[in-house]
Formats: sequence, C-alpha cells, structure tokens
Amino acid sequence: MQITLETTPFAAIETDALVSYVFEETDPVQGRIAEIDQAAAGLLRKLAKSGELTGKTLEFTLIHAPAGLKAARLLLVGAGKREQFNGAALRKIAGAALRYLKSRSAKNFAFLVRESDATGENAQAIVEGAFAANFETDKYKTDKKNDKNIEAVSIAGYSDAERAAGEKGLSKGRIIADAQNFTRDLVNEPSNKLTPRILAQKAEAMAREAGLSVEILDEKKIADLKMGALLSVAQGGPEPPRMIVVTYNPSNAKPGAPVIGLVGKAVTFDTGGISIKPSEGMEKMKYDMAGGATMLGVMRALAALKPNVKVICVVPSTENMPGGTAQKPGDIQTAMSGKTIEVLNTDAEGRLILADGVHYAKQLGATHLVDAATLTGAIVVALANINVGVFGSDQAWTDKLLASAKAVGEKMWQLPMDDEYREFIKGSFADIQNISSGKGGGSITGAWFIREFAGDSPWIHLDIAGTAWNDDAKPWLAKGPTGVALRTLVHLVLSF
Repeated sequence: MQITLETTPFAAIETDALVSYVFEETDPVQGRIAEIDQAAAGLLRKLAKSGELTGKTLEFTLIHAPAGLKAARLLLVGAGKREQFNGAALRKIAGAALRYLKSRSAKNFAFLVRESDATGENAQAIVEGAFAANFETDKYKTDKKNDKNIEAVSIAGYSDAERAAGEKGLSKGRIIADAQNFTRDLVNEPSNKLTPRILAQKAEAMAREAGLSVEILDEKKIADLKMGALLSVAQGGPEPPRMIVVTYNPSNAKPGAPVIGLVGKAVTFDTGGISIKPSEGMEKMKYDMAGGATMLGVMRALAALKPNVKVICVVPSTENMPGGTAQKPGDIQTAMSGKTIEVLNTDAEGRLILADGVHYAKQLGATHLVDAATLTGAIVVALANINVGVFGSDQAWTDKLLASAKAVGEKMWQLPMDDEYREFIKGSFADIQNISSGKGGGSITGAWFIREFAGDSPWIHLDIAGTAWNDDAKPWLAKGPTGVALRTLVHLVLSF
C-alpha cells in the first residue's frame, strides 16, 4: 500500500473517499467539518440535526457523491469526546476507516486531519493505524477476494509549512507499522510452517537485510553454554531449540547510556508437555512465540530509526512437546546461571527458557532488561485482553516504560512484586520451583521466577498473554495477532 502526504485543498482531491472525523458535542459541525459542510451545501448540519451525525466513537456516516467535493464519497468517523481525543484515538479512526472502505471495494482514500491536528505525531499515528488495519490473516486462503484492496492512502490537511513535519512522521510511522506487521506475520504462522529452526532462519534473514549483527546458537552451542532450562523444554520433541541473538550497535552510541537487553519467549508450539493442555483452544498455541516475534520486530524498526543506544535482542526458541523424552513433573534442571529449578508443571515452560535468555543477555553486556512473553493465563484473569501486565524490579526503569506505553497509546498496567510473593516459588528440593506453592497470583509468581535470573539489573517483564491475540476482529484490526508492545519498546529505546 502506498501512502503519501497531500497539500492540495481537500475539495479538489480526486479519490474514492475523503475521510475525516467528528467529535461528539452539541454541534459536531465545526472547524474543518464546517468547511466541508459549506462545500456540501449544508448537508452535514442537516444530518447532525436529524441525529444521524453524532460523533460517537467509531460511528460511520457515509455520503455518496458529496456536493462540492471531487471525492466520490465522504466518510465521517466519530471521534468521541474532544477532551479524550489523542494519537491513540486517531490511530484507531484511521484503521477503522480503512477497513470500512476496504470492505466496500474502495481502492484509495484521503484522510483529512482536523484543524490544528497537522503534526508529525498525528501523521505517524494515521500511518500506523492504516498499515496495521490493512494486515489480513488470509495468507493461506486460496480465495483472498483480491478485488478488495486499498492500494493508496493520502494524508490531507497539511499546509506547505507543515509538510516537513508531516513527512517525517509519515516515514517513522511506516517503519514502525511495517515492523509491527512483520511481527504479526511471524505470530500468524502455524507451527508446521514456523519451527524454531525456521524462526531462526527468518530472524537471520531480517537482521542481515536490516544491517544488524546476528548469531544463531544451535543445540550443540546451547548445550556447551549449559543452558539447561532451555534444553529441558526442548527435550520432549524431535525439533531442536535455537537461541537467536540480534544486536544493534550504533557507531554514535551515547556516552553513559544503558545497553538495553530485549528478551522474548518464542515457543513455536506449546502443548503443555507432560502437563498437557486441554484440547479446546490448543490450536492458538502457535502464538506462544509472540514475545520473541515482538522483539525481532522491534529490532527491525530500530535498524531503520537508528537510535544512539546499543540494543541486544535474545530470543530463546523451542517447541514444548509431550514425547517419551520430555521432562516430567518433579524433574530438577540446572539453568545457565547455575540456579537449580524444580519443575512442578511442564506447562510453565516459558519462564524456563526466559531464565536462560535473560541470563545470557546479561552475559552479553545488557545493563537494562525487558522481557516479553505470553506467559500466564492468570494475567488474562486479572486484566482480560485490555492491558499488558507489567512487572518491574526498578521503579525508575518501569516508569520510563510506562511513560512510553502512554505516549504511543498502548494500555499497560503495573502489578505488584512484593517480596512475600518470592516465597511462593521457594523450592523444596531445588533453589526455586517453576510454579507457585500458594493460591492465586500466578502472573506475579511467574514474573518473580524470571526476576531471579535478572539479578540486580533493572528489569521489566511484560505478560502479553491476553493482548497478543485478538479472538475477534476489531473495527481497526483483523482477528489474530496484534503486535502489542512493539510501539512501546521502540519509543522506549528512542527516548534515550
């Protein structure tokens, strides 16, 4: 899909549809909407008076052959309360508009920003929303309905003086959106098309194309490094594990800046192992590598955006299978750090592979850590599919990430890490156990387990189990993988 910035007056733009947004207020026909109304001979004010145009969030009003405009259609999208409007709302509006018009066989449209909204940040939000909305999960369908494609989008309402800022935002938004869709494409792959070895190949190809350093550790190297936690999860099936390391090392690294370690869980399919999962919904467990895919997508974006801090991405990848050689409840494993782990439930495997991933990231020189994982069903109980669960060992580092999440419009919520929860994973026969001995708090004890391997380094854990996958399509996003946390992490790195 092509996307450009347009400084032509909106009435003169020839397009399948002109799109803008309307606020929910007593008189929704104000500012630029009033200009459109004047060109359309007062039609919009008539619609507002009749109650057909209210500005309620994501309400669509479609007008064919609007008078005074060269556009074939005019689409007005409700933006909700003006005081609650922000970049996140604009991103959803742009995405919802694209999917609405796409379903009606439009090939192109112009998105007209409202008065005073012609900024670089808003251009970025529109691009991110449009590209994310244009992603479909129909890769393996033979009937793709090829007649319904948006081929071009233009962003209108910018003056010549505002063009430079708009173009900069457009370019940045395109980079981030492409990276998010790269992540979503990986997560969408079925496990027979994306094994740990294939994921490693794709990561290596991405890194080399982007100009990033990359190293793939095979099962022999993993064994040589004594990554016993990762190996224990992999031993149940014939597919060997991989440890993927991608590094961004800028020539102009900022003096005194941290070395950021991004660690992502990549279980390409999770049966639960011997502690096997129920069959209902197990097919979705192909998404259990979403944390790793997110971190790879972040690296893809950073390679193009070129921050001045070093970033090390570590992605441990394996399947979790219940074969005859699988680890069993009660087994004791030794992680790379030397810490021993009593495995009480083989379906709590993500924290095992992250234990070695986090420790290895520290060995490679990471000073500040963030891990992302589809870790627990408990986070879904706590936060549903609305917020990412955030856990941190250092409040200043955690606050910085939460500020980035707020800036890019991703909902995240910090949960407690009180010392009392640490007692729940104290091992009876080893240093620690991989599930809680107490009742409740499953997402917190899972985070505490990973924290054991972060040591004194500032560390954050993102539990994306409830947010990495849409069970149902949203007006602005297809059913399936979301690419959640990518925008937050990119913003975090760029904030240094």
